[in-house]
Amino acid sequence: MGNVIVPMTRKEDGMQATIEQIQKAAAQWSIEVTPAGATKIDSFAACLAPGTTVNVTFLPGSDPMDTVAVAERLHNDGMNAVPHLAARSLLDADQLDALLAAYTSRAGVKEVLVIGGGVDNPVGAFADSMQVLETGLIQRHGIQNIGVAGHPEGSPDITQDEIAEALAAKNALAVRDGLNMYIETQFCFEAAIVLEWERAVRAAGNALPIRIGIPGPATIKTLFRFAQISGIGPSMRFISKQARNVAKLMTVQSPHLLLADLAAGMAADSDCLIQHFHFYPFGGFAKTAAYANAVANGDIRLLPKGGFSVIDNAA
Repeated sequence: MGNVIVPMTRKEDGMQATIEQIQKAAAQWSIEVTPAGATKIDSFAACLAPGTTVNVTFLPGSDPMDTVAVAERLHNDGMNAVPHLAARSLLDADQLDALLAAYTSRAGVKEVLVIGGGVDNPVGAFADSMQVLETGLIQRHGIQNIGVAGHPEGSPDITQDEIAEALAAKNALAVRDGLNMYIETQFCFEAAIVLEWERAVRAAGNALPIRIGIPGPATIKTLFRFAQISGIGPSMRFISKQARNVAKLMTVQSPHLLLADLAAGMAADSDCLIQHFHFYPFGGFAKTAAYANAVANGDIRLLPKGGFSVIDNAA
């Protein structure tokens, strides 16, 4: 990338993963794209393996048909398109029904991610993701694979008690309707926080598999901006400290220690529900995809102080 690369978190003592553990944890990764970001990508097939899961955002104030169009492009390029359904940005059940019809007919959608959506006041009938799920419309369109949001570091929009209640309700709904439901989390910076959160929600009754949000390699300046927008919790202290060093603002922050520590934690706990990594391509879609591919393929070299470096096969 032409920049200095610094680690995204510090290695925990006793948490040294093997290449095999890292490769296993990084298998079947997914990635995210915005409709605006998709305009910069000529071909998804040029940077992704067939069948790769790609989430398509439905951002506040955007036209949901833009999300449909990107999902259709992904489908035509051989990918598994997973559009977001943002509850507080939907007008009503009729619009939801029409969107689901468009997703399935035009883009072959078999999986969706249902979120609350980052707006303070709902634009229509839905105030939260459970109300969307309980319409039954997703299932009626033949979609059984449903992602829901997870918050290892809390959320600025809802309280911890509300998060716990919502997660319990989603677990109950998944059992009742026989859904293949999973949790997909906000992006995080510190493995210890994520692993502790997973153990806590599991102890509280969560049985849904988990995809952990990973910030792809990007400059500290970029990561700090997205962290502010997303309102992440304890990890924000880590990235804020990095951002205060002006000399480091344009260095690339790599998630290699984060990934290695998560992989070690997953391997050490056979009951851990973390199954996959979901990459947020803040430093660029193609660059993040190449990085994720390298890790999943095991094209990495362990470092003496923990973590790993990606082997540049093009060199």
